[in-house]
Amino acid sequence: MPKLWNETIAAHRHAVREATLDATAALVTEHGLLSVTMSRIAQETGIGRATLYKYFPDVESILTAWHERQITGHLEHLTAVRDQAGDEGERLEAVLTSYALMTHKRHGHHGTEVAALLHQGKHVARAHQQLRGLISDLLAEGAKAGDLRNDVASDELADYCLHALGAAGSLPSEAAVRRLVTVTLAGLGPPAEAVNPASADKEADDQEQHLHHHRRHGAH
Repeated sequence: MPKLWNETIAAHRHAVREATLDATAALVTEHGLLSVTMSRIAQETGIGRATLYKYFPDVESILTAWHERQITGHLEHLTAVRDQAGDEGERLEAVLTSYALMTHKRHGHHGTEVAALLHQGKHVARAHQQLRGLISDLLAEGAKAGDLRNDVASDELADYCLHALGAAGSLPSEAAVRRLVTVTLAGLGPPAEAVNPASADKEADDQEQHLHHHRRHGAH
């Protein structure tokens, strides 16, 4: 089969697949998951039902593919945000802000039934690991530069960031989301120098002796 013909078929299949994902997402958003059928998706996409079944076995598989496409797009966006920012601190702030705003906008776009379905897939766990790795690498860079705390492992701090910014989904405004990012970043700063208890006790004793000496000589 000629190469041009192969490329044309591949492009056609890709276009049908993308149109199917878009149509299904629109139908679920408008009518709810339970009201969406393969027949309705085929009609909305403009293809025959038999053709649709060649691409996907059921509605759930279409939604999973759509969700995977969404997540991949989000990760690509966060990677681009990282690459466009300046130093370590700016890159981290830019990525955390973008992630928090995504979480804020995503909240409420899908019903609980859809969310429960979509977040069961292996693609979600895989994407979460990629996101965690992206943030962990930025934290490690910041700690190495002395701008961020180095007393906690970067993977643990990445989990802290993701859990903290998960609250962005329930916040009322983007301004509130940005405040949450500021508070989260504040917890990543380098720790204050630890005070040696023995040194602290000695300093207190020295101050007490100095004060006693001053009072005694002051009495004369």
